[in-house]
Amino acid sequence: MQTNKLVLASSSTYRKALLEKLHLNFICAHPDINETAAANEPPEQLALRLAKEKALALAAEYPEHLIIAADQVAMLGQSQLTKPGNKQNAIKQLQQSSGAEVKFYTSVCILNSSTSEIKSEIDLCSVYFKALNDRQIKNYIALEQPYDCAGSFKSEGLGIALFERIQGNDPNALIGLPLIKLISLLEAFDIKILE
Repeated sequence: MQTNKLVLASSSTYRKALLEKLHLNFICAHPDINETAAANEPPEQLALRLAKEKALALAAEYPEHLIIAADQVAMLGQSQLTKPGNKQNAIKQLQQSSGAEVKFYTSVCILNSSTSEIKSEIDLCSVYFKALNDRQIKNYIALEQPYDCAGSFKSEGLGIALFERIQGNDPNALIGLPLIKLISLLEAFDIKILE
């Protein structure tokens, strides 16, 4: 039985839906942080740092909670793919990703705000895109409008049709919250999912 108070440090509807899969009681709160990468910061370090900063940003407001935070950095070669925000940027991202591998570094951390103990993990997932033509890209974007998704697709939806294959340990990580790693971290804080 869950006794800890949980906070998901996110305004993402995708992360909220993923955490709901675990049948935990939690609330959502929006952390206000600067998500700019430091100079020459590797993607895995950026993802881990941002997740920790999100959790720490809510510690004063939720002083006796376990705060769960996550972040995702998508990389096409040496270029970071952010949320496109609009149709033109989404088309451009998918044109660049056509026939290529995009790596997604998805971090998760838990902060015990009453003890300041923090634990974190990172998940790496590689997405291999099919060679896409402009008609396929435009049709996909018209159907799903993935403007709030890094990489311009929703793997849990029709975005799966854009891929040759996915290589990773947890399909949830690609959506924004690596549940397998999160469950392990929760167990380290004495929250057992099936007990």
